Parts: sequence; C-alpha cells; structure tokens
Amino acid sequence: MYHHFNNRFARDVAILHPGEFFATGDDILISTVLGSCIAVAFYDRRNAIGGLNHFMLPGSLNRQSDVLASETGKYGMYAMELLINQMMKLGTRRSDLVAKVFGGAHVLRTSVPGGGTVPQSNIKFAMEYLALEKIPVESSDVGGTVARKIFLFPRTFRVLMKRITGQLIVDVEREEETYLEQLRKEQEAKKGGDVTLF
Repeated sequence: MYHHFNNRFARDVAILHPGEFFATGDDILISTVLGSCIAVAFYDRRNAIGGLNHFMLPGSLNRQSDVLASETGKYGMYAMELLINQMMKLGTRRSDLVAKVFGGAHVLRTSVPGGGTVPQSNIKFAMEYLALEKIPVESSDVGGTVARKIFLFPRTFRVLMKRITGQLIVDVEREEETYLEQLRKEQEAKKGGDVTLF
C-alpha cells in the first residue's frame, strides 16, 4: 500500500494492491483496481469509519460445497477478518457494519480445479461470508468482463467506480496473475510443514 495526494479530489489517497486492506476515520480516499479479485468496503455510520480490502482467494481451490469451510475461503477470510478487526480497534462494533462489494470480473484465463472460475469463487465467498456474518450488503457491482477502479470515501461510504478497458485491463490481468502465482508458491512451500496440535 502506498499513499499519494490526489489533486482532483484534493485528498490523500491510500492505494491498495492484492492482499492489502485499510480502514480509517480520516477524510482521505482509499482506492484499488480490481479484475477477478474482490474488494469489500465496510462502513460504520455511528463512528464514520470506513475500510476496504482487496483479495484473491486461490491457493488450493478444492471442490467443496461449503466455501467458508474450504481452503477456497482462506485468503478472503483473512482479508475480511483483518479489516473488521482494524475497524474494531478504531471503535467499530461488528453489529454496526454494512458493506458494498466490487470486482469478480472474468479477466483471468485461470480455471479452478474441479470446475468454476476464480471470479465465481470470489463472488460466492464474499456474499456467503457477509450473509453468514449478517452484515447487510447495501450495493454491489460484480462479475462481467471488465476491470474496475474504486475510490472509497471512508467517512461517508460514498464510492466512485470506473470501468477499465483496453490496455489498462492487460496491466490488471498481469498484476493478478503475478499475485496468483505468489499465492500458489506460498502454498507449495507450506505443504508438509503443517503442525497438528493434539
């Protein structure tokens, strides 16, 4: 994540890349660019605190009906819990949260072993997680075939979204493929290294 000043909005902007999250009550912007990844924006109206994550689920994508109990939800679960915990440290109560969901476009050619696609798995995980946690989804813009650029105003929960096409979508695809490969390598490195407590 890095920060810069945006002249158009006259605000500092926190830019998220895959695997990152950020929450604040400050009058800044949080931004990210999404292809097949998902970003979930959370908001606490009582304290005017907002946050955004950016995650890609794949590691080991197994065919299981309960995505939350499988490794499919592993990275998404971390992204959700880490962001919610950061917001709770700022004074949010879990019961005050509402959400908006973005991403899950078909920009990668990668399939999930056992059927399905990365975007479908991402969307399914995000919606099932929020339903299970009873966090209302105020709006969503998911699926399709084009990337999205998101600007979140964390103090008001206003979101600006721009659809990205052309050469820019190739850059998004390249970044996501690099991240996906990194996740696969991390999982391979962990094989055989797990410890079972008894």
